Amino acid sequence: GWKAISSADPEVRKRKLSAELANGRLAMMAIIGMFFQDGLTGSAWGDWSLYTDSPLRAFEEELGVQAPVGFWDPVGYTRDGDLETFKRRRETEIKHGRVAMYATIGYIVPEYIKWPGFLSPSMGLKFSDVPNGLAAIGKVPGNGWAQIVAFAGYYELFVYKYNGVPGEYGWKAISS
Repeated sequence: GWKAISSADPEVRKRKLSAELANGRLAMMAIIGMFFQDGLTGSAWGDWSLYTDSPLRAFEEELGVQAPVGFWDPVGYTRDGDLETFKRRRETEIKHGRVAMYATIGYIVPEYIKWPGFLSPSMGLKFSDVPNGLAAIGKVPGNGWAQIVAFAGYYELFVYKYNGVPGEYGWKAISS
């Protein structure tokens, strides 16, 4: 009969119990994290800087490490501490991030601007006839997709050449 978590109104009671369940789940995750931290550092409120045996320390000063998380590798790809493998993966992450940014712009811009003229003159298909978003996939002719794949392949094989420094392609527009 606690008034804080009970109510005569069934909807209010349901909402309060749902909040209690969510908070309980969060608390369960927190206590497991505290147990884990205690096991690694000797205290539930331990100082992570005292846990020097972690191979993740090898990358704590690398590009992309951001507060408050620090170096984050939840899957453990870097547990071996190999710097060259780390740099190659960081390069791949940067490249994929750039592709995702291009794709996002390519998804948004057609909502506001369409090229004038024809996408496929032989098919009589104008740029304005191509729908936005995923609906465009079926509307663009196969040769158009072949051109897109060829362009991406050209960049992958000849332009984006990894030289050991993640993100460095010698382009003054994005590097200095």
